[in-house]
Amino acid sequence: MLYLFGLSVAMFLLVLILLKKDKSRPDYVLMVWIGVIVFHLVLFLMHHYGTIYEYPHLLGVGLPLPILHGVLLYWYTVALITGQRLRAGKMLLHLSPFLLLAVLALPFYLLSGSEKVEVFRNRGRGFEWYIIIQDVLIVVSGLTYSVAAIVQIRKHRQRILDRWSNVDKKMLRWLEFLAAGLAIIWMLSVFFADSVIFGAVSLFVLLMGFFGINQYPVFYSATIPAREPSAPSPVENPVEDQPKYSRSRLEDDEAGQVMARLENVMATKKPFTNPDLTLGDLAELVDVSPNDLSQVINTLGGKTFYHYINTHRIRELLRLASLPESRRFTYLGLAHQCGFTSKTTFNKYFKLETGKTPSAHFEEKQPQRQKQ
Repeated sequence: MLYLFGLSVAMFLLVLILLKKDKSRPDYVLMVWIGVIVFHLVLFLMHHYGTIYEYPHLLGVGLPLPILHGVLLYWYTVALITGQRLRAGKMLLHLSPFLLLAVLALPFYLLSGSEKVEVFRNRGRGFEWYIIIQDVLIVVSGLTYSVAAIVQIRKHRQRILDRWSNVDKKMLRWLEFLAAGLAIIWMLSVFFADSVIFGAVSLFVLLMGFFGINQYPVFYSATIPAREPSAPSPVENPVEDQPKYSRSRLEDDEAGQVMARLENVMATKKPFTNPDLTLGDLAELVDVSPNDLSQVINTLGGKTFYHYINTHRIRELLRLASLPESRRFTYLGLAHQCGFTSKTTFNKYFKLETGKTPSAHFEEKQPQRQKQ
């Protein structure tokens, strides 16, 4: 029953992504991946119920398929983060384990239908060598690509903390969770039979649908803020391999002057109240390059751009909260005025700045304040 439910959900997700308007490059990668999942689940169910033996030409078709899941996860991650397409040479390199398994399976594919049935019913007798190679490649490739996807997500997360003031919908924690879940499936494949593995795959599909529909506009059309033009590419851009501020030539005196201008802008123009403020926006106000501004914030401020902006938001909130006319607002209402869009982020930085939760602080300072 779980397998059928997993297949039904996968087919539903495939229909959603097929019907999605204005599909982007990541959408097409995801569409292919879900299509592979659907096909793989169909083949497993045919094996599970024994109907596959009525169509012996389908036996063995799924032998190299597990390799594709890790590869497509990684491609989807790269496409989602950078919006870029992998070059043909790199794509071929990533597909080499899949192609190797397909080529090695040729002796089996050339068998007659009855011979294929005999091999499968005897648990691969005569092809034990292939099963060993297949198991090793699937586990090694799957774990490698799952880890590679997680690494890309964490690098992306660090980059956006230096360029965006609101990253709640850009952290890709849901995708990191899926990558970890896929890694667990690869490890299960070492110890358990297909019935357990495909049960885990069915649960994985449910999680994919839940995260895609509830946390990010993956399966439906929506307006998503474009990646900041000045943001470097995490995969293809060779600048990433250079020292972080290799293009910045700020001397100490110049850095101090930029910091002074920055603090003046923050105090007078309060750009942090814009929830979508970016490093580029702030650099324009300070009249300095984004790279130089990032260097100043990181080195003299000792913070990422994200941390720096949220610190100023908390300080402004505390200032507003001290004004008598602000007592008619809840502290979450004030937080929104100061640029916060997430209660979780607000609570986190409030405690970092004051050492207390908002509730504890306002109960102590202003017990008459309305709570939300």
